[in-house]
Formats: sequence, structure tokens, C-alpha cells
Amino acid sequence: MRVLLSTIGSRGEAQPVIALAVQLQELGQEAVVCAPPDFQEWAESLGIAYVPVGPELHATAKQPTGVVPTPEQRRQMIEGTVADQFTTVGSAADGCDVIVAGGALAIAAHSVAEQRGIGYVYAAFAPVTLPSPRHAPPVFGLLGQKPADGTVDNQTLWAEDAQRWNVMWSAALNAQREAAGLAPVSDVSGHIFTDTPWLAADPTLAPWPKPSELDVLQTGAWTVTDHRRLSPELEEFLDAGEPPIYFGFGSVRVPDGIARTMITAARALGRRAILARGWAGLSLDEAAPDCLAIGEVNQQALFQRVAAVVHHGGAGTTTTAAGAGSPQVIIPQTFDQFYFAHRVDRLGIGSAHPVSDPTAGSFTAALHHVLDPRVAKTAHALAGHVRTDGALTAARRLIEKVAVLAG
Repeated sequence: MRVLLSTIGSRGEAQPVIALAVQLQELGQEAVVCAPPDFQEWAESLGIAYVPVGPELHATAKQPTGVVPTPEQRRQMIEGTVADQFTTVGSAADGCDVIVAGGALAIAAHSVAEQRGIGYVYAAFAPVTLPSPRHAPPVFGLLGQKPADGTVDNQTLWAEDAQRWNVMWSAALNAQREAAGLAPVSDVSGHIFTDTPWLAADPTLAPWPKPSELDVLQTGAWTVTDHRRLSPELEEFLDAGEPPIYFGFGSVRVPDGIARTMITAARALGRRAILARGWAGLSLDEAAPDCLAIGEVNQQALFQRVAAVVHHGGAGTTTTAAGAGSPQVIIPQTFDQFYFAHRVDRLGIGSAHPVSDPTAGSFTAALHHVLDPRVAKTAHALAGHVRTDGALTAARRLIEKVAVLAG
């Protein structure tokens, strides 16, 4: 069996599909990942065949916050990515038996599978990204949207969301489908998600709400076991005192001056700090014995040795921190990050920061809450329920699916 795993997005989308590719290959199957070029070196170091699509994304985290593209810029980006995906994903699908689309921006994957007459699976990484009357659709904070305030029912919100998808994507998608000899689609999001999507999220941390109109298969989160050692410098810092607080925002943009604000909050509580540079290139103002700035790191190992994790609320970081039993402070900015902030707060394993630019005072208050021993005890207890077999479960189900299609 040969599988194409297609995704567009940052590490939060690329890491899960690479994890599934690794698991498929361990089960003796062929896997190809088609994703942005930022992750090619990492995937190939794991022995995964990789086809880059679209531009590098690293630079997006250093763009000024609050900048919203104009309608014309958005149209050009949409047309460009859809055309590029049809070409690149179409070529990468040669010899494949099934395509797995990871995340909603894999616009071309279903059409390519349809054109080739092969199987298709859509995988979401958070329940809130799939339609349900039990929750509102996610919002793109970077486009100026705000979370729902509860004044409009969820069914109406999802209908409005589907219309936004049509307005944004249907012209570009259907132009490419027509060129490929395919009929137009009238419901873009329904076409991408299908009625039988998979949910690659942990059922304890992020359960699918039932009853549901969709036939959702929740496999558990798709994670790669990280065997890398922590650097000698980091080990020395960890051993030099009490567990520090980790601050990191992965591949997202951050407010100006946030590094200084976070360090000030940690010091106000007498805590040391580790600052992950991330794609935004965060740095310390000056060297100090109570702070350490680090680059790429094994979060699975590090998070077991910190007092708390302060982050943006991406699915991967939230799941890793939950699995490590580390209390969390989430500062959401967009999309599923608001959902994970809510879940962490509701489960009692951390705190959701208000939807505003953080200050030293707001950071200090949030950290004071999560450093309570009762929160740490709850986080440690929940960690034992976080599954680590999500990618294996998905790989086995995918093998079964292809066998049925072939039979």
C-alpha cells in the first residue's frame, strides 16, 4: 500500500502527518508526505519520502501582528495555493492507493483522489474544527475574527462558516476541478471534511461531542516519539535549581515585547525561565543565570522537568504538555487554540489567558494559579490517560480501509 499524506500549514499540521507516515512505514507500508518545505529535512531524517508544496512558512511568524491581508492579496494567495496544490499533490499521488488530507487547508487532496479513483480520508486535529451543534466553529484571529459570544446558536454559526468557505475557496477550487474534468462542488467545507472524517486528537483532552451528524473516527493524537537528548547546556540549567517555567509559541506570531513580559512574570514569582525562540525568534535582553533561551528541543522530555508550560495552545504542544503532566497557561490567538485553552481550563490542568495582549500582571496571575500544587496534581493524574497510540491506530485503520477498497 502506498499512502500520500497531504497538508498545508505549520508544524501543528505537518507533525501529525509525519507521525502517521513513520507509523505506516513501521508497518511495512509506503508513505509520502506532501507539505510545506519547512519540514522536509526533518521528515527525511526519519526516512520519510517528502514532496514540498508552497512557499516556506518560517517568515510568517516574524510578520507584524494585527496585519490583515487585503481582499486582493487574499484572492491571489487563494488562487496561488489551490493551483500549486493541484499540480504538486496531483504529481505526488502517482502510484498511491489513498490520500489522507491533514487539516482544512489541504484543498486539492479530495479532488486529486476523485480524479484518480483512489481512497480519501480527511483528518482533523481538534474537535472544534469539525461541524457540530455542540460547539461553534473556530475563528481566524489573524483575520480579525473573534470567538463566538453565545448570542447565536451553533447551527447558524456553522451555516455561516460554510458560506464563508464557499465565498473564499469555491471559485479557485472549481476552476481547477473543471480543468481536471471534474464536476463543481457547491459545499467546499463539506467536500473537504466528508461525512466520515477522522479526528487525530486525544479523547481525554479533546473528545468528540456526541450525538453527531458526522460519523467521526477518533484515533487519538498522531505523535512521533522523540528520542533526542536534551543539550548539555539545558541539562545543566535544569539541574541548577527548582524546575523552571517554559515559555514558547512555536510557529505563531507573538506580541511585541512578550519575551521581556514573560521573564518579568516568572521573576515576580521567584521562578527561573526557559524561553523557546520559536519561529518568531524570541530572545533575552541580556544574559542572566535565571533564564535560558533555547532552540528546537525534545518537548516530550523537557516538559516532564518544568514547573509549567506557557504557550499558544496548538494541538501538538497542548497534547505534549498534557501527556507530560505539566500545568499549562495558554495564550490563544487563532483557530483551535481557543478550544484548547478552554479544555485545559475546564479539565483543571491549567489556565486560559484572557483574549488580550498579555501583561506582566496577567502572566503573573495566570502562573500563580497553575503553580498551585492542586493543579499540578490534577495535571499529573490526567497525564496517565493521554494516549500515545493514535498514529498506530490510524495506520491500522487505513490499511483496513484500503484493503476494503481493493477487495
